[in-house]
Amino acid sequence: MPVFTGLTRPDDETSLQRIKAWLHERAGIFYEEKKKELLINRLQRVCDRFGYSGFPELESHLLGSQSSELQSAVIHAATTNHTYFFREPQVLNYFARHIVPSLPNEKLRLWNAAASTGDETYTLAMILCEQWGIGETAAKVSILGTDISAPVIAQAESGIYTFNHLEHTPPSLIERYFQPTGIEQYRIRDEIRHLCLFRRLNLKLSPYPFRRLFHVVFCRNVLYYFDKPHQISTVQALYEVTEPGGWLVTSVTESLRDLNSPWTPVTSGIYRKMA
Repeated sequence: MPVFTGLTRPDDETSLQRIKAWLHERAGIFYEEKKKELLINRLQRVCDRFGYSGFPELESHLLGSQSSELQSAVIHAATTNHTYFFREPQVLNYFARHIVPSLPNEKLRLWNAAASTGDETYTLAMILCEQWGIGETAAKVSILGTDISAPVIAQAESGIYTFNHLEHTPPSLIERYFQPTGIEQYRIRDEIRHLCLFRRLNLKLSPYPFRRLFHVVFCRNVLYYFDKPHQISTVQALYEVTEPGGWLVTSVTESLRDLNSPWTPVTSGIYRKMA
């Protein structure tokens, strides 16, 4: 099997730029020059997995064929999927204390638009169950989690996590909503897992294929992977699939300030579509 040796030839750099262009065109993923080494390291792992000797061979197979396995591997490698349960408590506390009590008394639809391995989607389900109980939550709420990466969607559907995903989860909630399933491995209880549906979706491909609008949309820690035009179009597309009076929740480190956004800012990481 060929051994990847890094960017040792001029055509390596040319191929890297073409792969970056493919990522931008296909998934809206944008790597700034200061993150070049990060992308190189991630693509090296793809080369190792498929036995490619360098980026020219990777580029040739990626652009010259329709291998969904290779395309999925490159997109998966280019996206960061480090996440964990109960990430950014400031935002989650606002959701629990202010957004949930404001929701209408009807069938509620929540969308986690960048679900990664499902940690955040299941976190939302647990927050709702803590407030309403599992039975009432199941009767009145549907939660959709989407991501562009097939491997992370598969993990989300399995509901199995190592303990490092749970380090920020209160022990009482681990006991209530998880079952030990191996050495330092836990599985979401079926009652919670069945509240959440996971599907693949490329946020770049708008308008989104939803027949009904959402009351709350979570889109956290993903916009900074896009260049500004794609940030603007994504934020607008999220607005269009949200109910009047509905909510958008982003990360506290992501601002819509310079994106000509129709969303009304409420507090850090919280926006609303005014009725």
